[in-house]
Amino acid sequence: MTVHFQDDTVAIHMIQCGPYGNNAYIVVCPETNESIVIDAPPDPGALIQAAQQTDVKAILITHNHWDHIEGLKEVASALGAPVGIGQDDADQLDDAPQIRIADGDEISAGSVTLTAIHTPGHTPGSTCFTFGPHLFTGDTLFPNGPGRTGSPENLKQLIGSITGRLFTLEGIGEFFPGHGDVGDLTTEQGKYEVFASREHPDDLQGDVDWLNS
Repeated sequence: MTVHFQDDTVAIHMIQCGPYGNNAYIVVCPETNESIVIDAPPDPGALIQAAQQTDVKAILITHNHWDHIEGLKEVASALGAPVGIGQDDADQLDDAPQIRIADGDEISAGSVTLTAIHTPGHTPGSTCFTFGPHLFTGDTLFPNGPGRTGSPENLKQLIGSITGRLFTLEGIGEFFPGHGDVGDLTTEQGKYEVFASREHPDDLQGDVDWLNS
């Protein structure tokens, strides 16, 4: 099992699954080997195999888009852990989740406690999770920009979530998105300032790049 980050407090494993390069994460307490799985993309075999080397206490879903939940039934069946998702996305799952996550909720595995941050915009219930200097952003924030949105109103809401909820966090280093490479939160703040310094059309939506949109 490949370790992306490890110290005395946590081990973070990033596993890519499915045809769209989804990132799933296993966040492990080194002391107890208890863990939390984040997202359940398609083709989750490698994720399941890696997670089974730990004692999984929860499966958390960042949002309800199909590419983050396609493997959920298989993952939940194999790992036998409760499923949690933001309460505003919960009704879109095929099976009711055991945990409806609200802003500020805490989910623990050993000495690792993830805190939920409600960041609507990409979906109504999109949820990020933080532990110490680590931030898991799902499709809320990527290196170079926000997640895709379907309307100008959703983009404004998403940017508000990013600037008001994520950029205000203190002590965050790397952030772990739902696709692609790991990012740096301070770097993203600088890129966003470039975006914010320019005028944009009122109908801006979809895929937005901080430096090129």
